[in-house]
Amino acid sequence: MVSSGEKKTPLIKKLSFLILILLALVGISSITSKWMAEQGALNRIGVVDITGLISDSQNIVKQVKGYSQDKRIRGILLRIDSPGGSVGPSQEIYDEVLKTRNKGKTVYASMGTLAASGGYYIASAAEKIFANPGTLTGSIGVIMAFSNAKGLMEKIGLQPEVIKAGEYKDIGSPARAMTQKEKNLLQSVVTDVHQQFIEAVAAGRNISITEVTKIADGRILTGRQAYSLNLVDQMGGMQVSIDQLAKKVGIVGTPKIIKEKAPVGLLDWVLQTTINQPLIDRIPNPSLQYTWHLSGWQ
Repeated sequence: MVSSGEKKTPLIKKLSFLILILLALVGISSITSKWMAEQGALNRIGVVDITGLISDSQNIVKQVKGYSQDKRIRGILLRIDSPGGSVGPSQEIYDEVLKTRNKGKTVYASMGTLAASGGYYIASAAEKIFANPGTLTGSIGVIMAFSNAKGLMEKIGLQPEVIKAGEYKDIGSPARAMTQKEKNLLQSVVTDVHQQFIEAVAAGRNISITEVTKIADGRILTGRQAYSLNLVDQMGGMQVSIDQLAKKVGIVGTPKIIKEKAPVGLLDWVLQTTINQPLIDRIPNPSLQYTWHLSGWQ
């Protein structure tokens, strides 16, 4: 005869086995949930908007640097809609992008309606550049413009007196015509900065200086033309660039887009301007520009 205790033994073993399976499944589910949560926290792309004239680099450099230090940000996308701007700020942003890439963070650039001159200068530092076929880009050149108001001053009886120490201290003065010697000096400065632009694009795009020089005459290009000249990597808008960046950095699922808050509104800007600094102080002085102008004027 088989005792009742012996009959219960197989049943207990089966129940124990089922319990172990359930515990294992709970453990796996817990681990999976934790893994998915971690992946979700890391599924972030930082977007830096670079729009309008580039006159200052501080905010953009701060954003790029912040995203580069944030481990939750897997990649950075530069969304550029700019005709360019001042040389110094454009170079500072370019350098910060390269520094970020050297630290191991992937940076892509997406060009919108316009990414010319300084806008393209910055884009060339990215690992990959995207553009729409009709994007206006290129304009690899430098401009420095001055105005001669001598005739107008004479008509209204204005006779400025200048006291200076240094032959070129009042170079570009609107009160007189520029001498040929002064023009030659400024041309040498512009030519050197132009060469810096060419070298930066060649380094960023990994193409020869000779090839860049061929098209570095200030010409504007469509996105499709730029693609044929190896100045752009792929045709596509912002969403295409986000999808490609997410794939490159191994993001699981839909990436979460991280962007800085919108800039100060117009009213706030006017109030801040009139309170803190007279508007006349904001009138720009002649300066070196990586800027594309449709009319050709500053």
